[in-house]
Amino acid sequence: MAEPSIPGAYFDAASTEPPHPAARSALLETMDAAWADPARLYGTARGTRVLLDRARERVAAVLGVRADELSFTTSGTQAVHLAVLGGLRARSRVGRHLVVGAVEHSSVLHAAEAHERDGGEVTAVGVDRAGRVDPAEFAAALRPDTALACLQSANHEVGTVQPVAEAAESCRAAGVPLFVDAAQSLGRMDVPGGWSFLAGSAHKWGGPAGVGVLAVRKGTRWRSPLPDDERERRRVPGFENVPGIVAAAAALEAYRADMAADAPRLTALVDRIRAEVPRAVPDVEVVGDPVRRLPHLVTFSCLYVEGEALLTELDRLGFAVSSGSSCTADTLRPSHVLEAMGVITHGNVRVSLPRGTRSADVDRFLAELPGAVARLRGTAMSTLDTANTLEPGRRSRP
Repeated sequence: MAEPSIPGAYFDAASTEPPHPAARSALLETMDAAWADPARLYGTARGTRVLLDRARERVAAVLGVRADELSFTTSGTQAVHLAVLGGLRARSRVGRHLVVGAVEHSSVLHAAEAHERDGGEVTAVGVDRAGRVDPAEFAAALRPDTALACLQSANHEVGTVQPVAEAAESCRAAGVPLFVDAAQSLGRMDVPGGWSFLAGSAHKWGGPAGVGVLAVRKGTRWRSPLPDDERERRRVPGFENVPGIVAAAAALEAYRADMAADAPRLTALVDRIRAEVPRAVPDVEVVGDPVRRLPHLVTFSCLYVEGEALLTELDRLGFAVSSGSSCTADTLRPSHVLEAMGVITHGNVRVSLPRGTRSADVDRFLAELPGAVARLRGTAMSTLDTANTLEPGRRSRP
């Protein structure tokens, strides 16, 4: 089946990967074959249950977990909330202390805020200028009353890979379960072991939106923060979206195979962007780790340019990119990730390449970007000059 037609150059795979042909094909087939309630005992329902169980086994195989450790949720965000709040609830007798990385996804931080409002305590472990948590600082934050620790597999805004293996070892030694938000890395890279909870989102690997995954290792204590429900091993309430789940499983298998071949090529394209942008555009800071990073993602910040204006100009030129966190892009609040890193927080552009990105599109982006930035800077300077002319007596306040 042909790839979907995407106008211009789509460079926002970190927000959502374009639908994989394997997902589309599986979704259409399964909508006709698996619409019945998989909890019932008649033939059509049993057939739906078989497809659901097979999809669970396929996803579990890619994640490296047992099928009975995996549940499907309605989104990656719901998987995060269930993992964090359920993990905390199960260990409330141990304590109410939660450890998180300072650059976690907003879904983790919002769950932490809810925990604080409920009387819990949260320690946020800072990061270096590359956006990486120091394993020693993470280990030092663990206490006898720590109920749960959270560390993402890789950062969603700058691509830096986090030291999950080291954090997992520290948590194991302290007897603290570790939750890993792996939404940005599933299908793109292997996630180190040692974690107790893991979450992901199907639309990040080319599956349909509305399907998330939650893995809970055997022997890990977990209690649902929601009212009891019989679905998904009492972990996730509501009727299972079986066609979406089957499509998500098909996409993950195919996407993982794609990335095995395409990741080195995407890495080389990102290396070009990292090298060429600061050479071609003055006053630019490229952020994130240049080596220990996701293969497809790069973020840079341009001084003297508003990020929204630059995104709009690039969109006019046919490039779909993002700025800062997608979950806070409609607010005036700077990115909490860039703030925690101590880098420029405004005028930032996140380029994240989907599978199959053409080198020619990257060439055109690198050719068009300097002019776009120069035009916006020129407009900003003209506006400032006009304002100064109209108000010649104005002085800057100290």
